[in-house]
Amino acid sequence: MSAYDAIKILHILGTVLIFGTGMGTAFFLLMAYRTGDVDAIRVTARHVVIADWLFTMPAIVLQPITGALLMHILGVRFDSAWFLAVALLYVLTGLCWIPVVFIQHRLRDLARTAASYAALPPEFHRMMRWWIVLGVPAFTAVLLIVVLMVTHMGMTVIPSADTMRAEILPMPSRWLRSATSGPTIPMQAFP
Repeated sequence: MSAYDAIKILHILGTVLIFGTGMGTAFFLLMAYRTGDVDAIRVTARHVVIADWLFTMPAIVLQPITGALLMHILGVRFDSAWFLAVALLYVLTGLCWIPVVFIQHRLRDLARTAASYAALPPEFHRMMRWWIVLGVPAFTAVLLIVVLMVTHMGMTVIPSADTMRAEILPMPSRWLRSATSGPTIPMQAFP
């Protein structure tokens, strides 16, 4: 396995952890909240906080490192429209996620002390609303980052003998030509 392959695998796993853990914890906390069962909310909020520290935080730290390494290996320019879009979306995600971390801690603490759902203070419900409001743009931004990672829209590559590999950098215009503009390059050409 090459260094490129190892870094790419780590980058993809980081993406899976950010998106998967985020989506899973958001789903379970929202569903627990909707039950009106303070015990379910209490346990779920505690587990959401733990999951964020165990899975999301390391992946968030890993992503820019592996992303920069991949860009360097591939010769992708840091002044490309692609990088600007990815960086802005990543910052947007962080600006939403950082308050969410504090909100989740507060939700956990408020649920821990409540004797029943009815005993949850108004602050808990207000914090849940903010948690949802901040979660929607964060998940949308992560989804858009994944689309950019997969499609490479707006990516500028500086070809060199060391970085240009057809199997890494398939250009859609090269293999998605219409029948009128010439032959298509078969997908088997890109192992």
